[in-house]
Amino acid sequence: MKPFLLLATRAEDGPADEEYALFRRFAGLSEDELVRVRMEATPLGHLDLDDWSGIFVGGGPFNASDPLERKSPAQRRVEAEFDTLLDEVVGRDFPFLGACYGIGTLGAHQGAVIDRTYGEPISVVDLRRTPAGAADPLLAGIPDEFTAFVGHKEAISALPRSATLLVSGAACPVQMFRVGDNVYATQFHPELDVDGIVTRIHAYADHGYFAADELDLTLAAVRRMPVTHTGSILRSFVERYAR
Repeated sequence: MKPFLLLATRAEDGPADEEYALFRRFAGLSEDELVRVRMEATPLGHLDLDDWSGIFVGGGPFNASDPLERKSPAQRRVEAEFDTLLDEVVGRDFPFLGACYGIGTLGAHQGAVIDRTYGEPISVVDLRRTPAGAADPLLAGIPDEFTAFVGHKEAISALPRSATLLVSGAACPVQMFRVGDNVYATQFHPELDVDGIVTRIHAYADHGYFAADELDLTLAAVRRMPVTHTGSILRSFVERYAR
């Protein structure tokens, strides 16, 4: 089997390493089967898509909607690299699944409106499949209504015509979409479990996701109901595209 690729942008080693481990666990991949590139640390360089079964993108601290003057040199480089990569990914309809930051990269590439209208605090939320989502193979076996971990300052407020909405939520309408047949992105985190999101809550406590006196409330919010179905999206992606 050709390996899958995880493109990561977290600068903190602890959350970055745990993210990699969680992607491997829920996708059912070994270290040899899921290769990680930390884009925040080193230029991506040229990727030959024929070397890979598919691409995952994890979350991260970058916001696509930030003004250019507030973006670091690393963020500007990463965004330019994603733009070039997605030209080929979308053009070839190559298997791609971006989570959280991944929805911003794909959305920006496709011309979505991304702003802070539908940001969500770190929590567990109720989501629902659209009719197109109910028919999509990556969401097979997931109930029409399910729970997921979220936490984001920005979100897509208007999808481009090239995108098909698959999952929606009351507080954030665009939670998952597809471009073509094989290019996907989620606003929620299919790779997370409770321990993983607790790690991120502590790691990013001073990044503006919640007020300084809301740590305990945020920790309680991610435990308010179980999240049991979203990890299967990663497994379905691997089962569909491994080659």
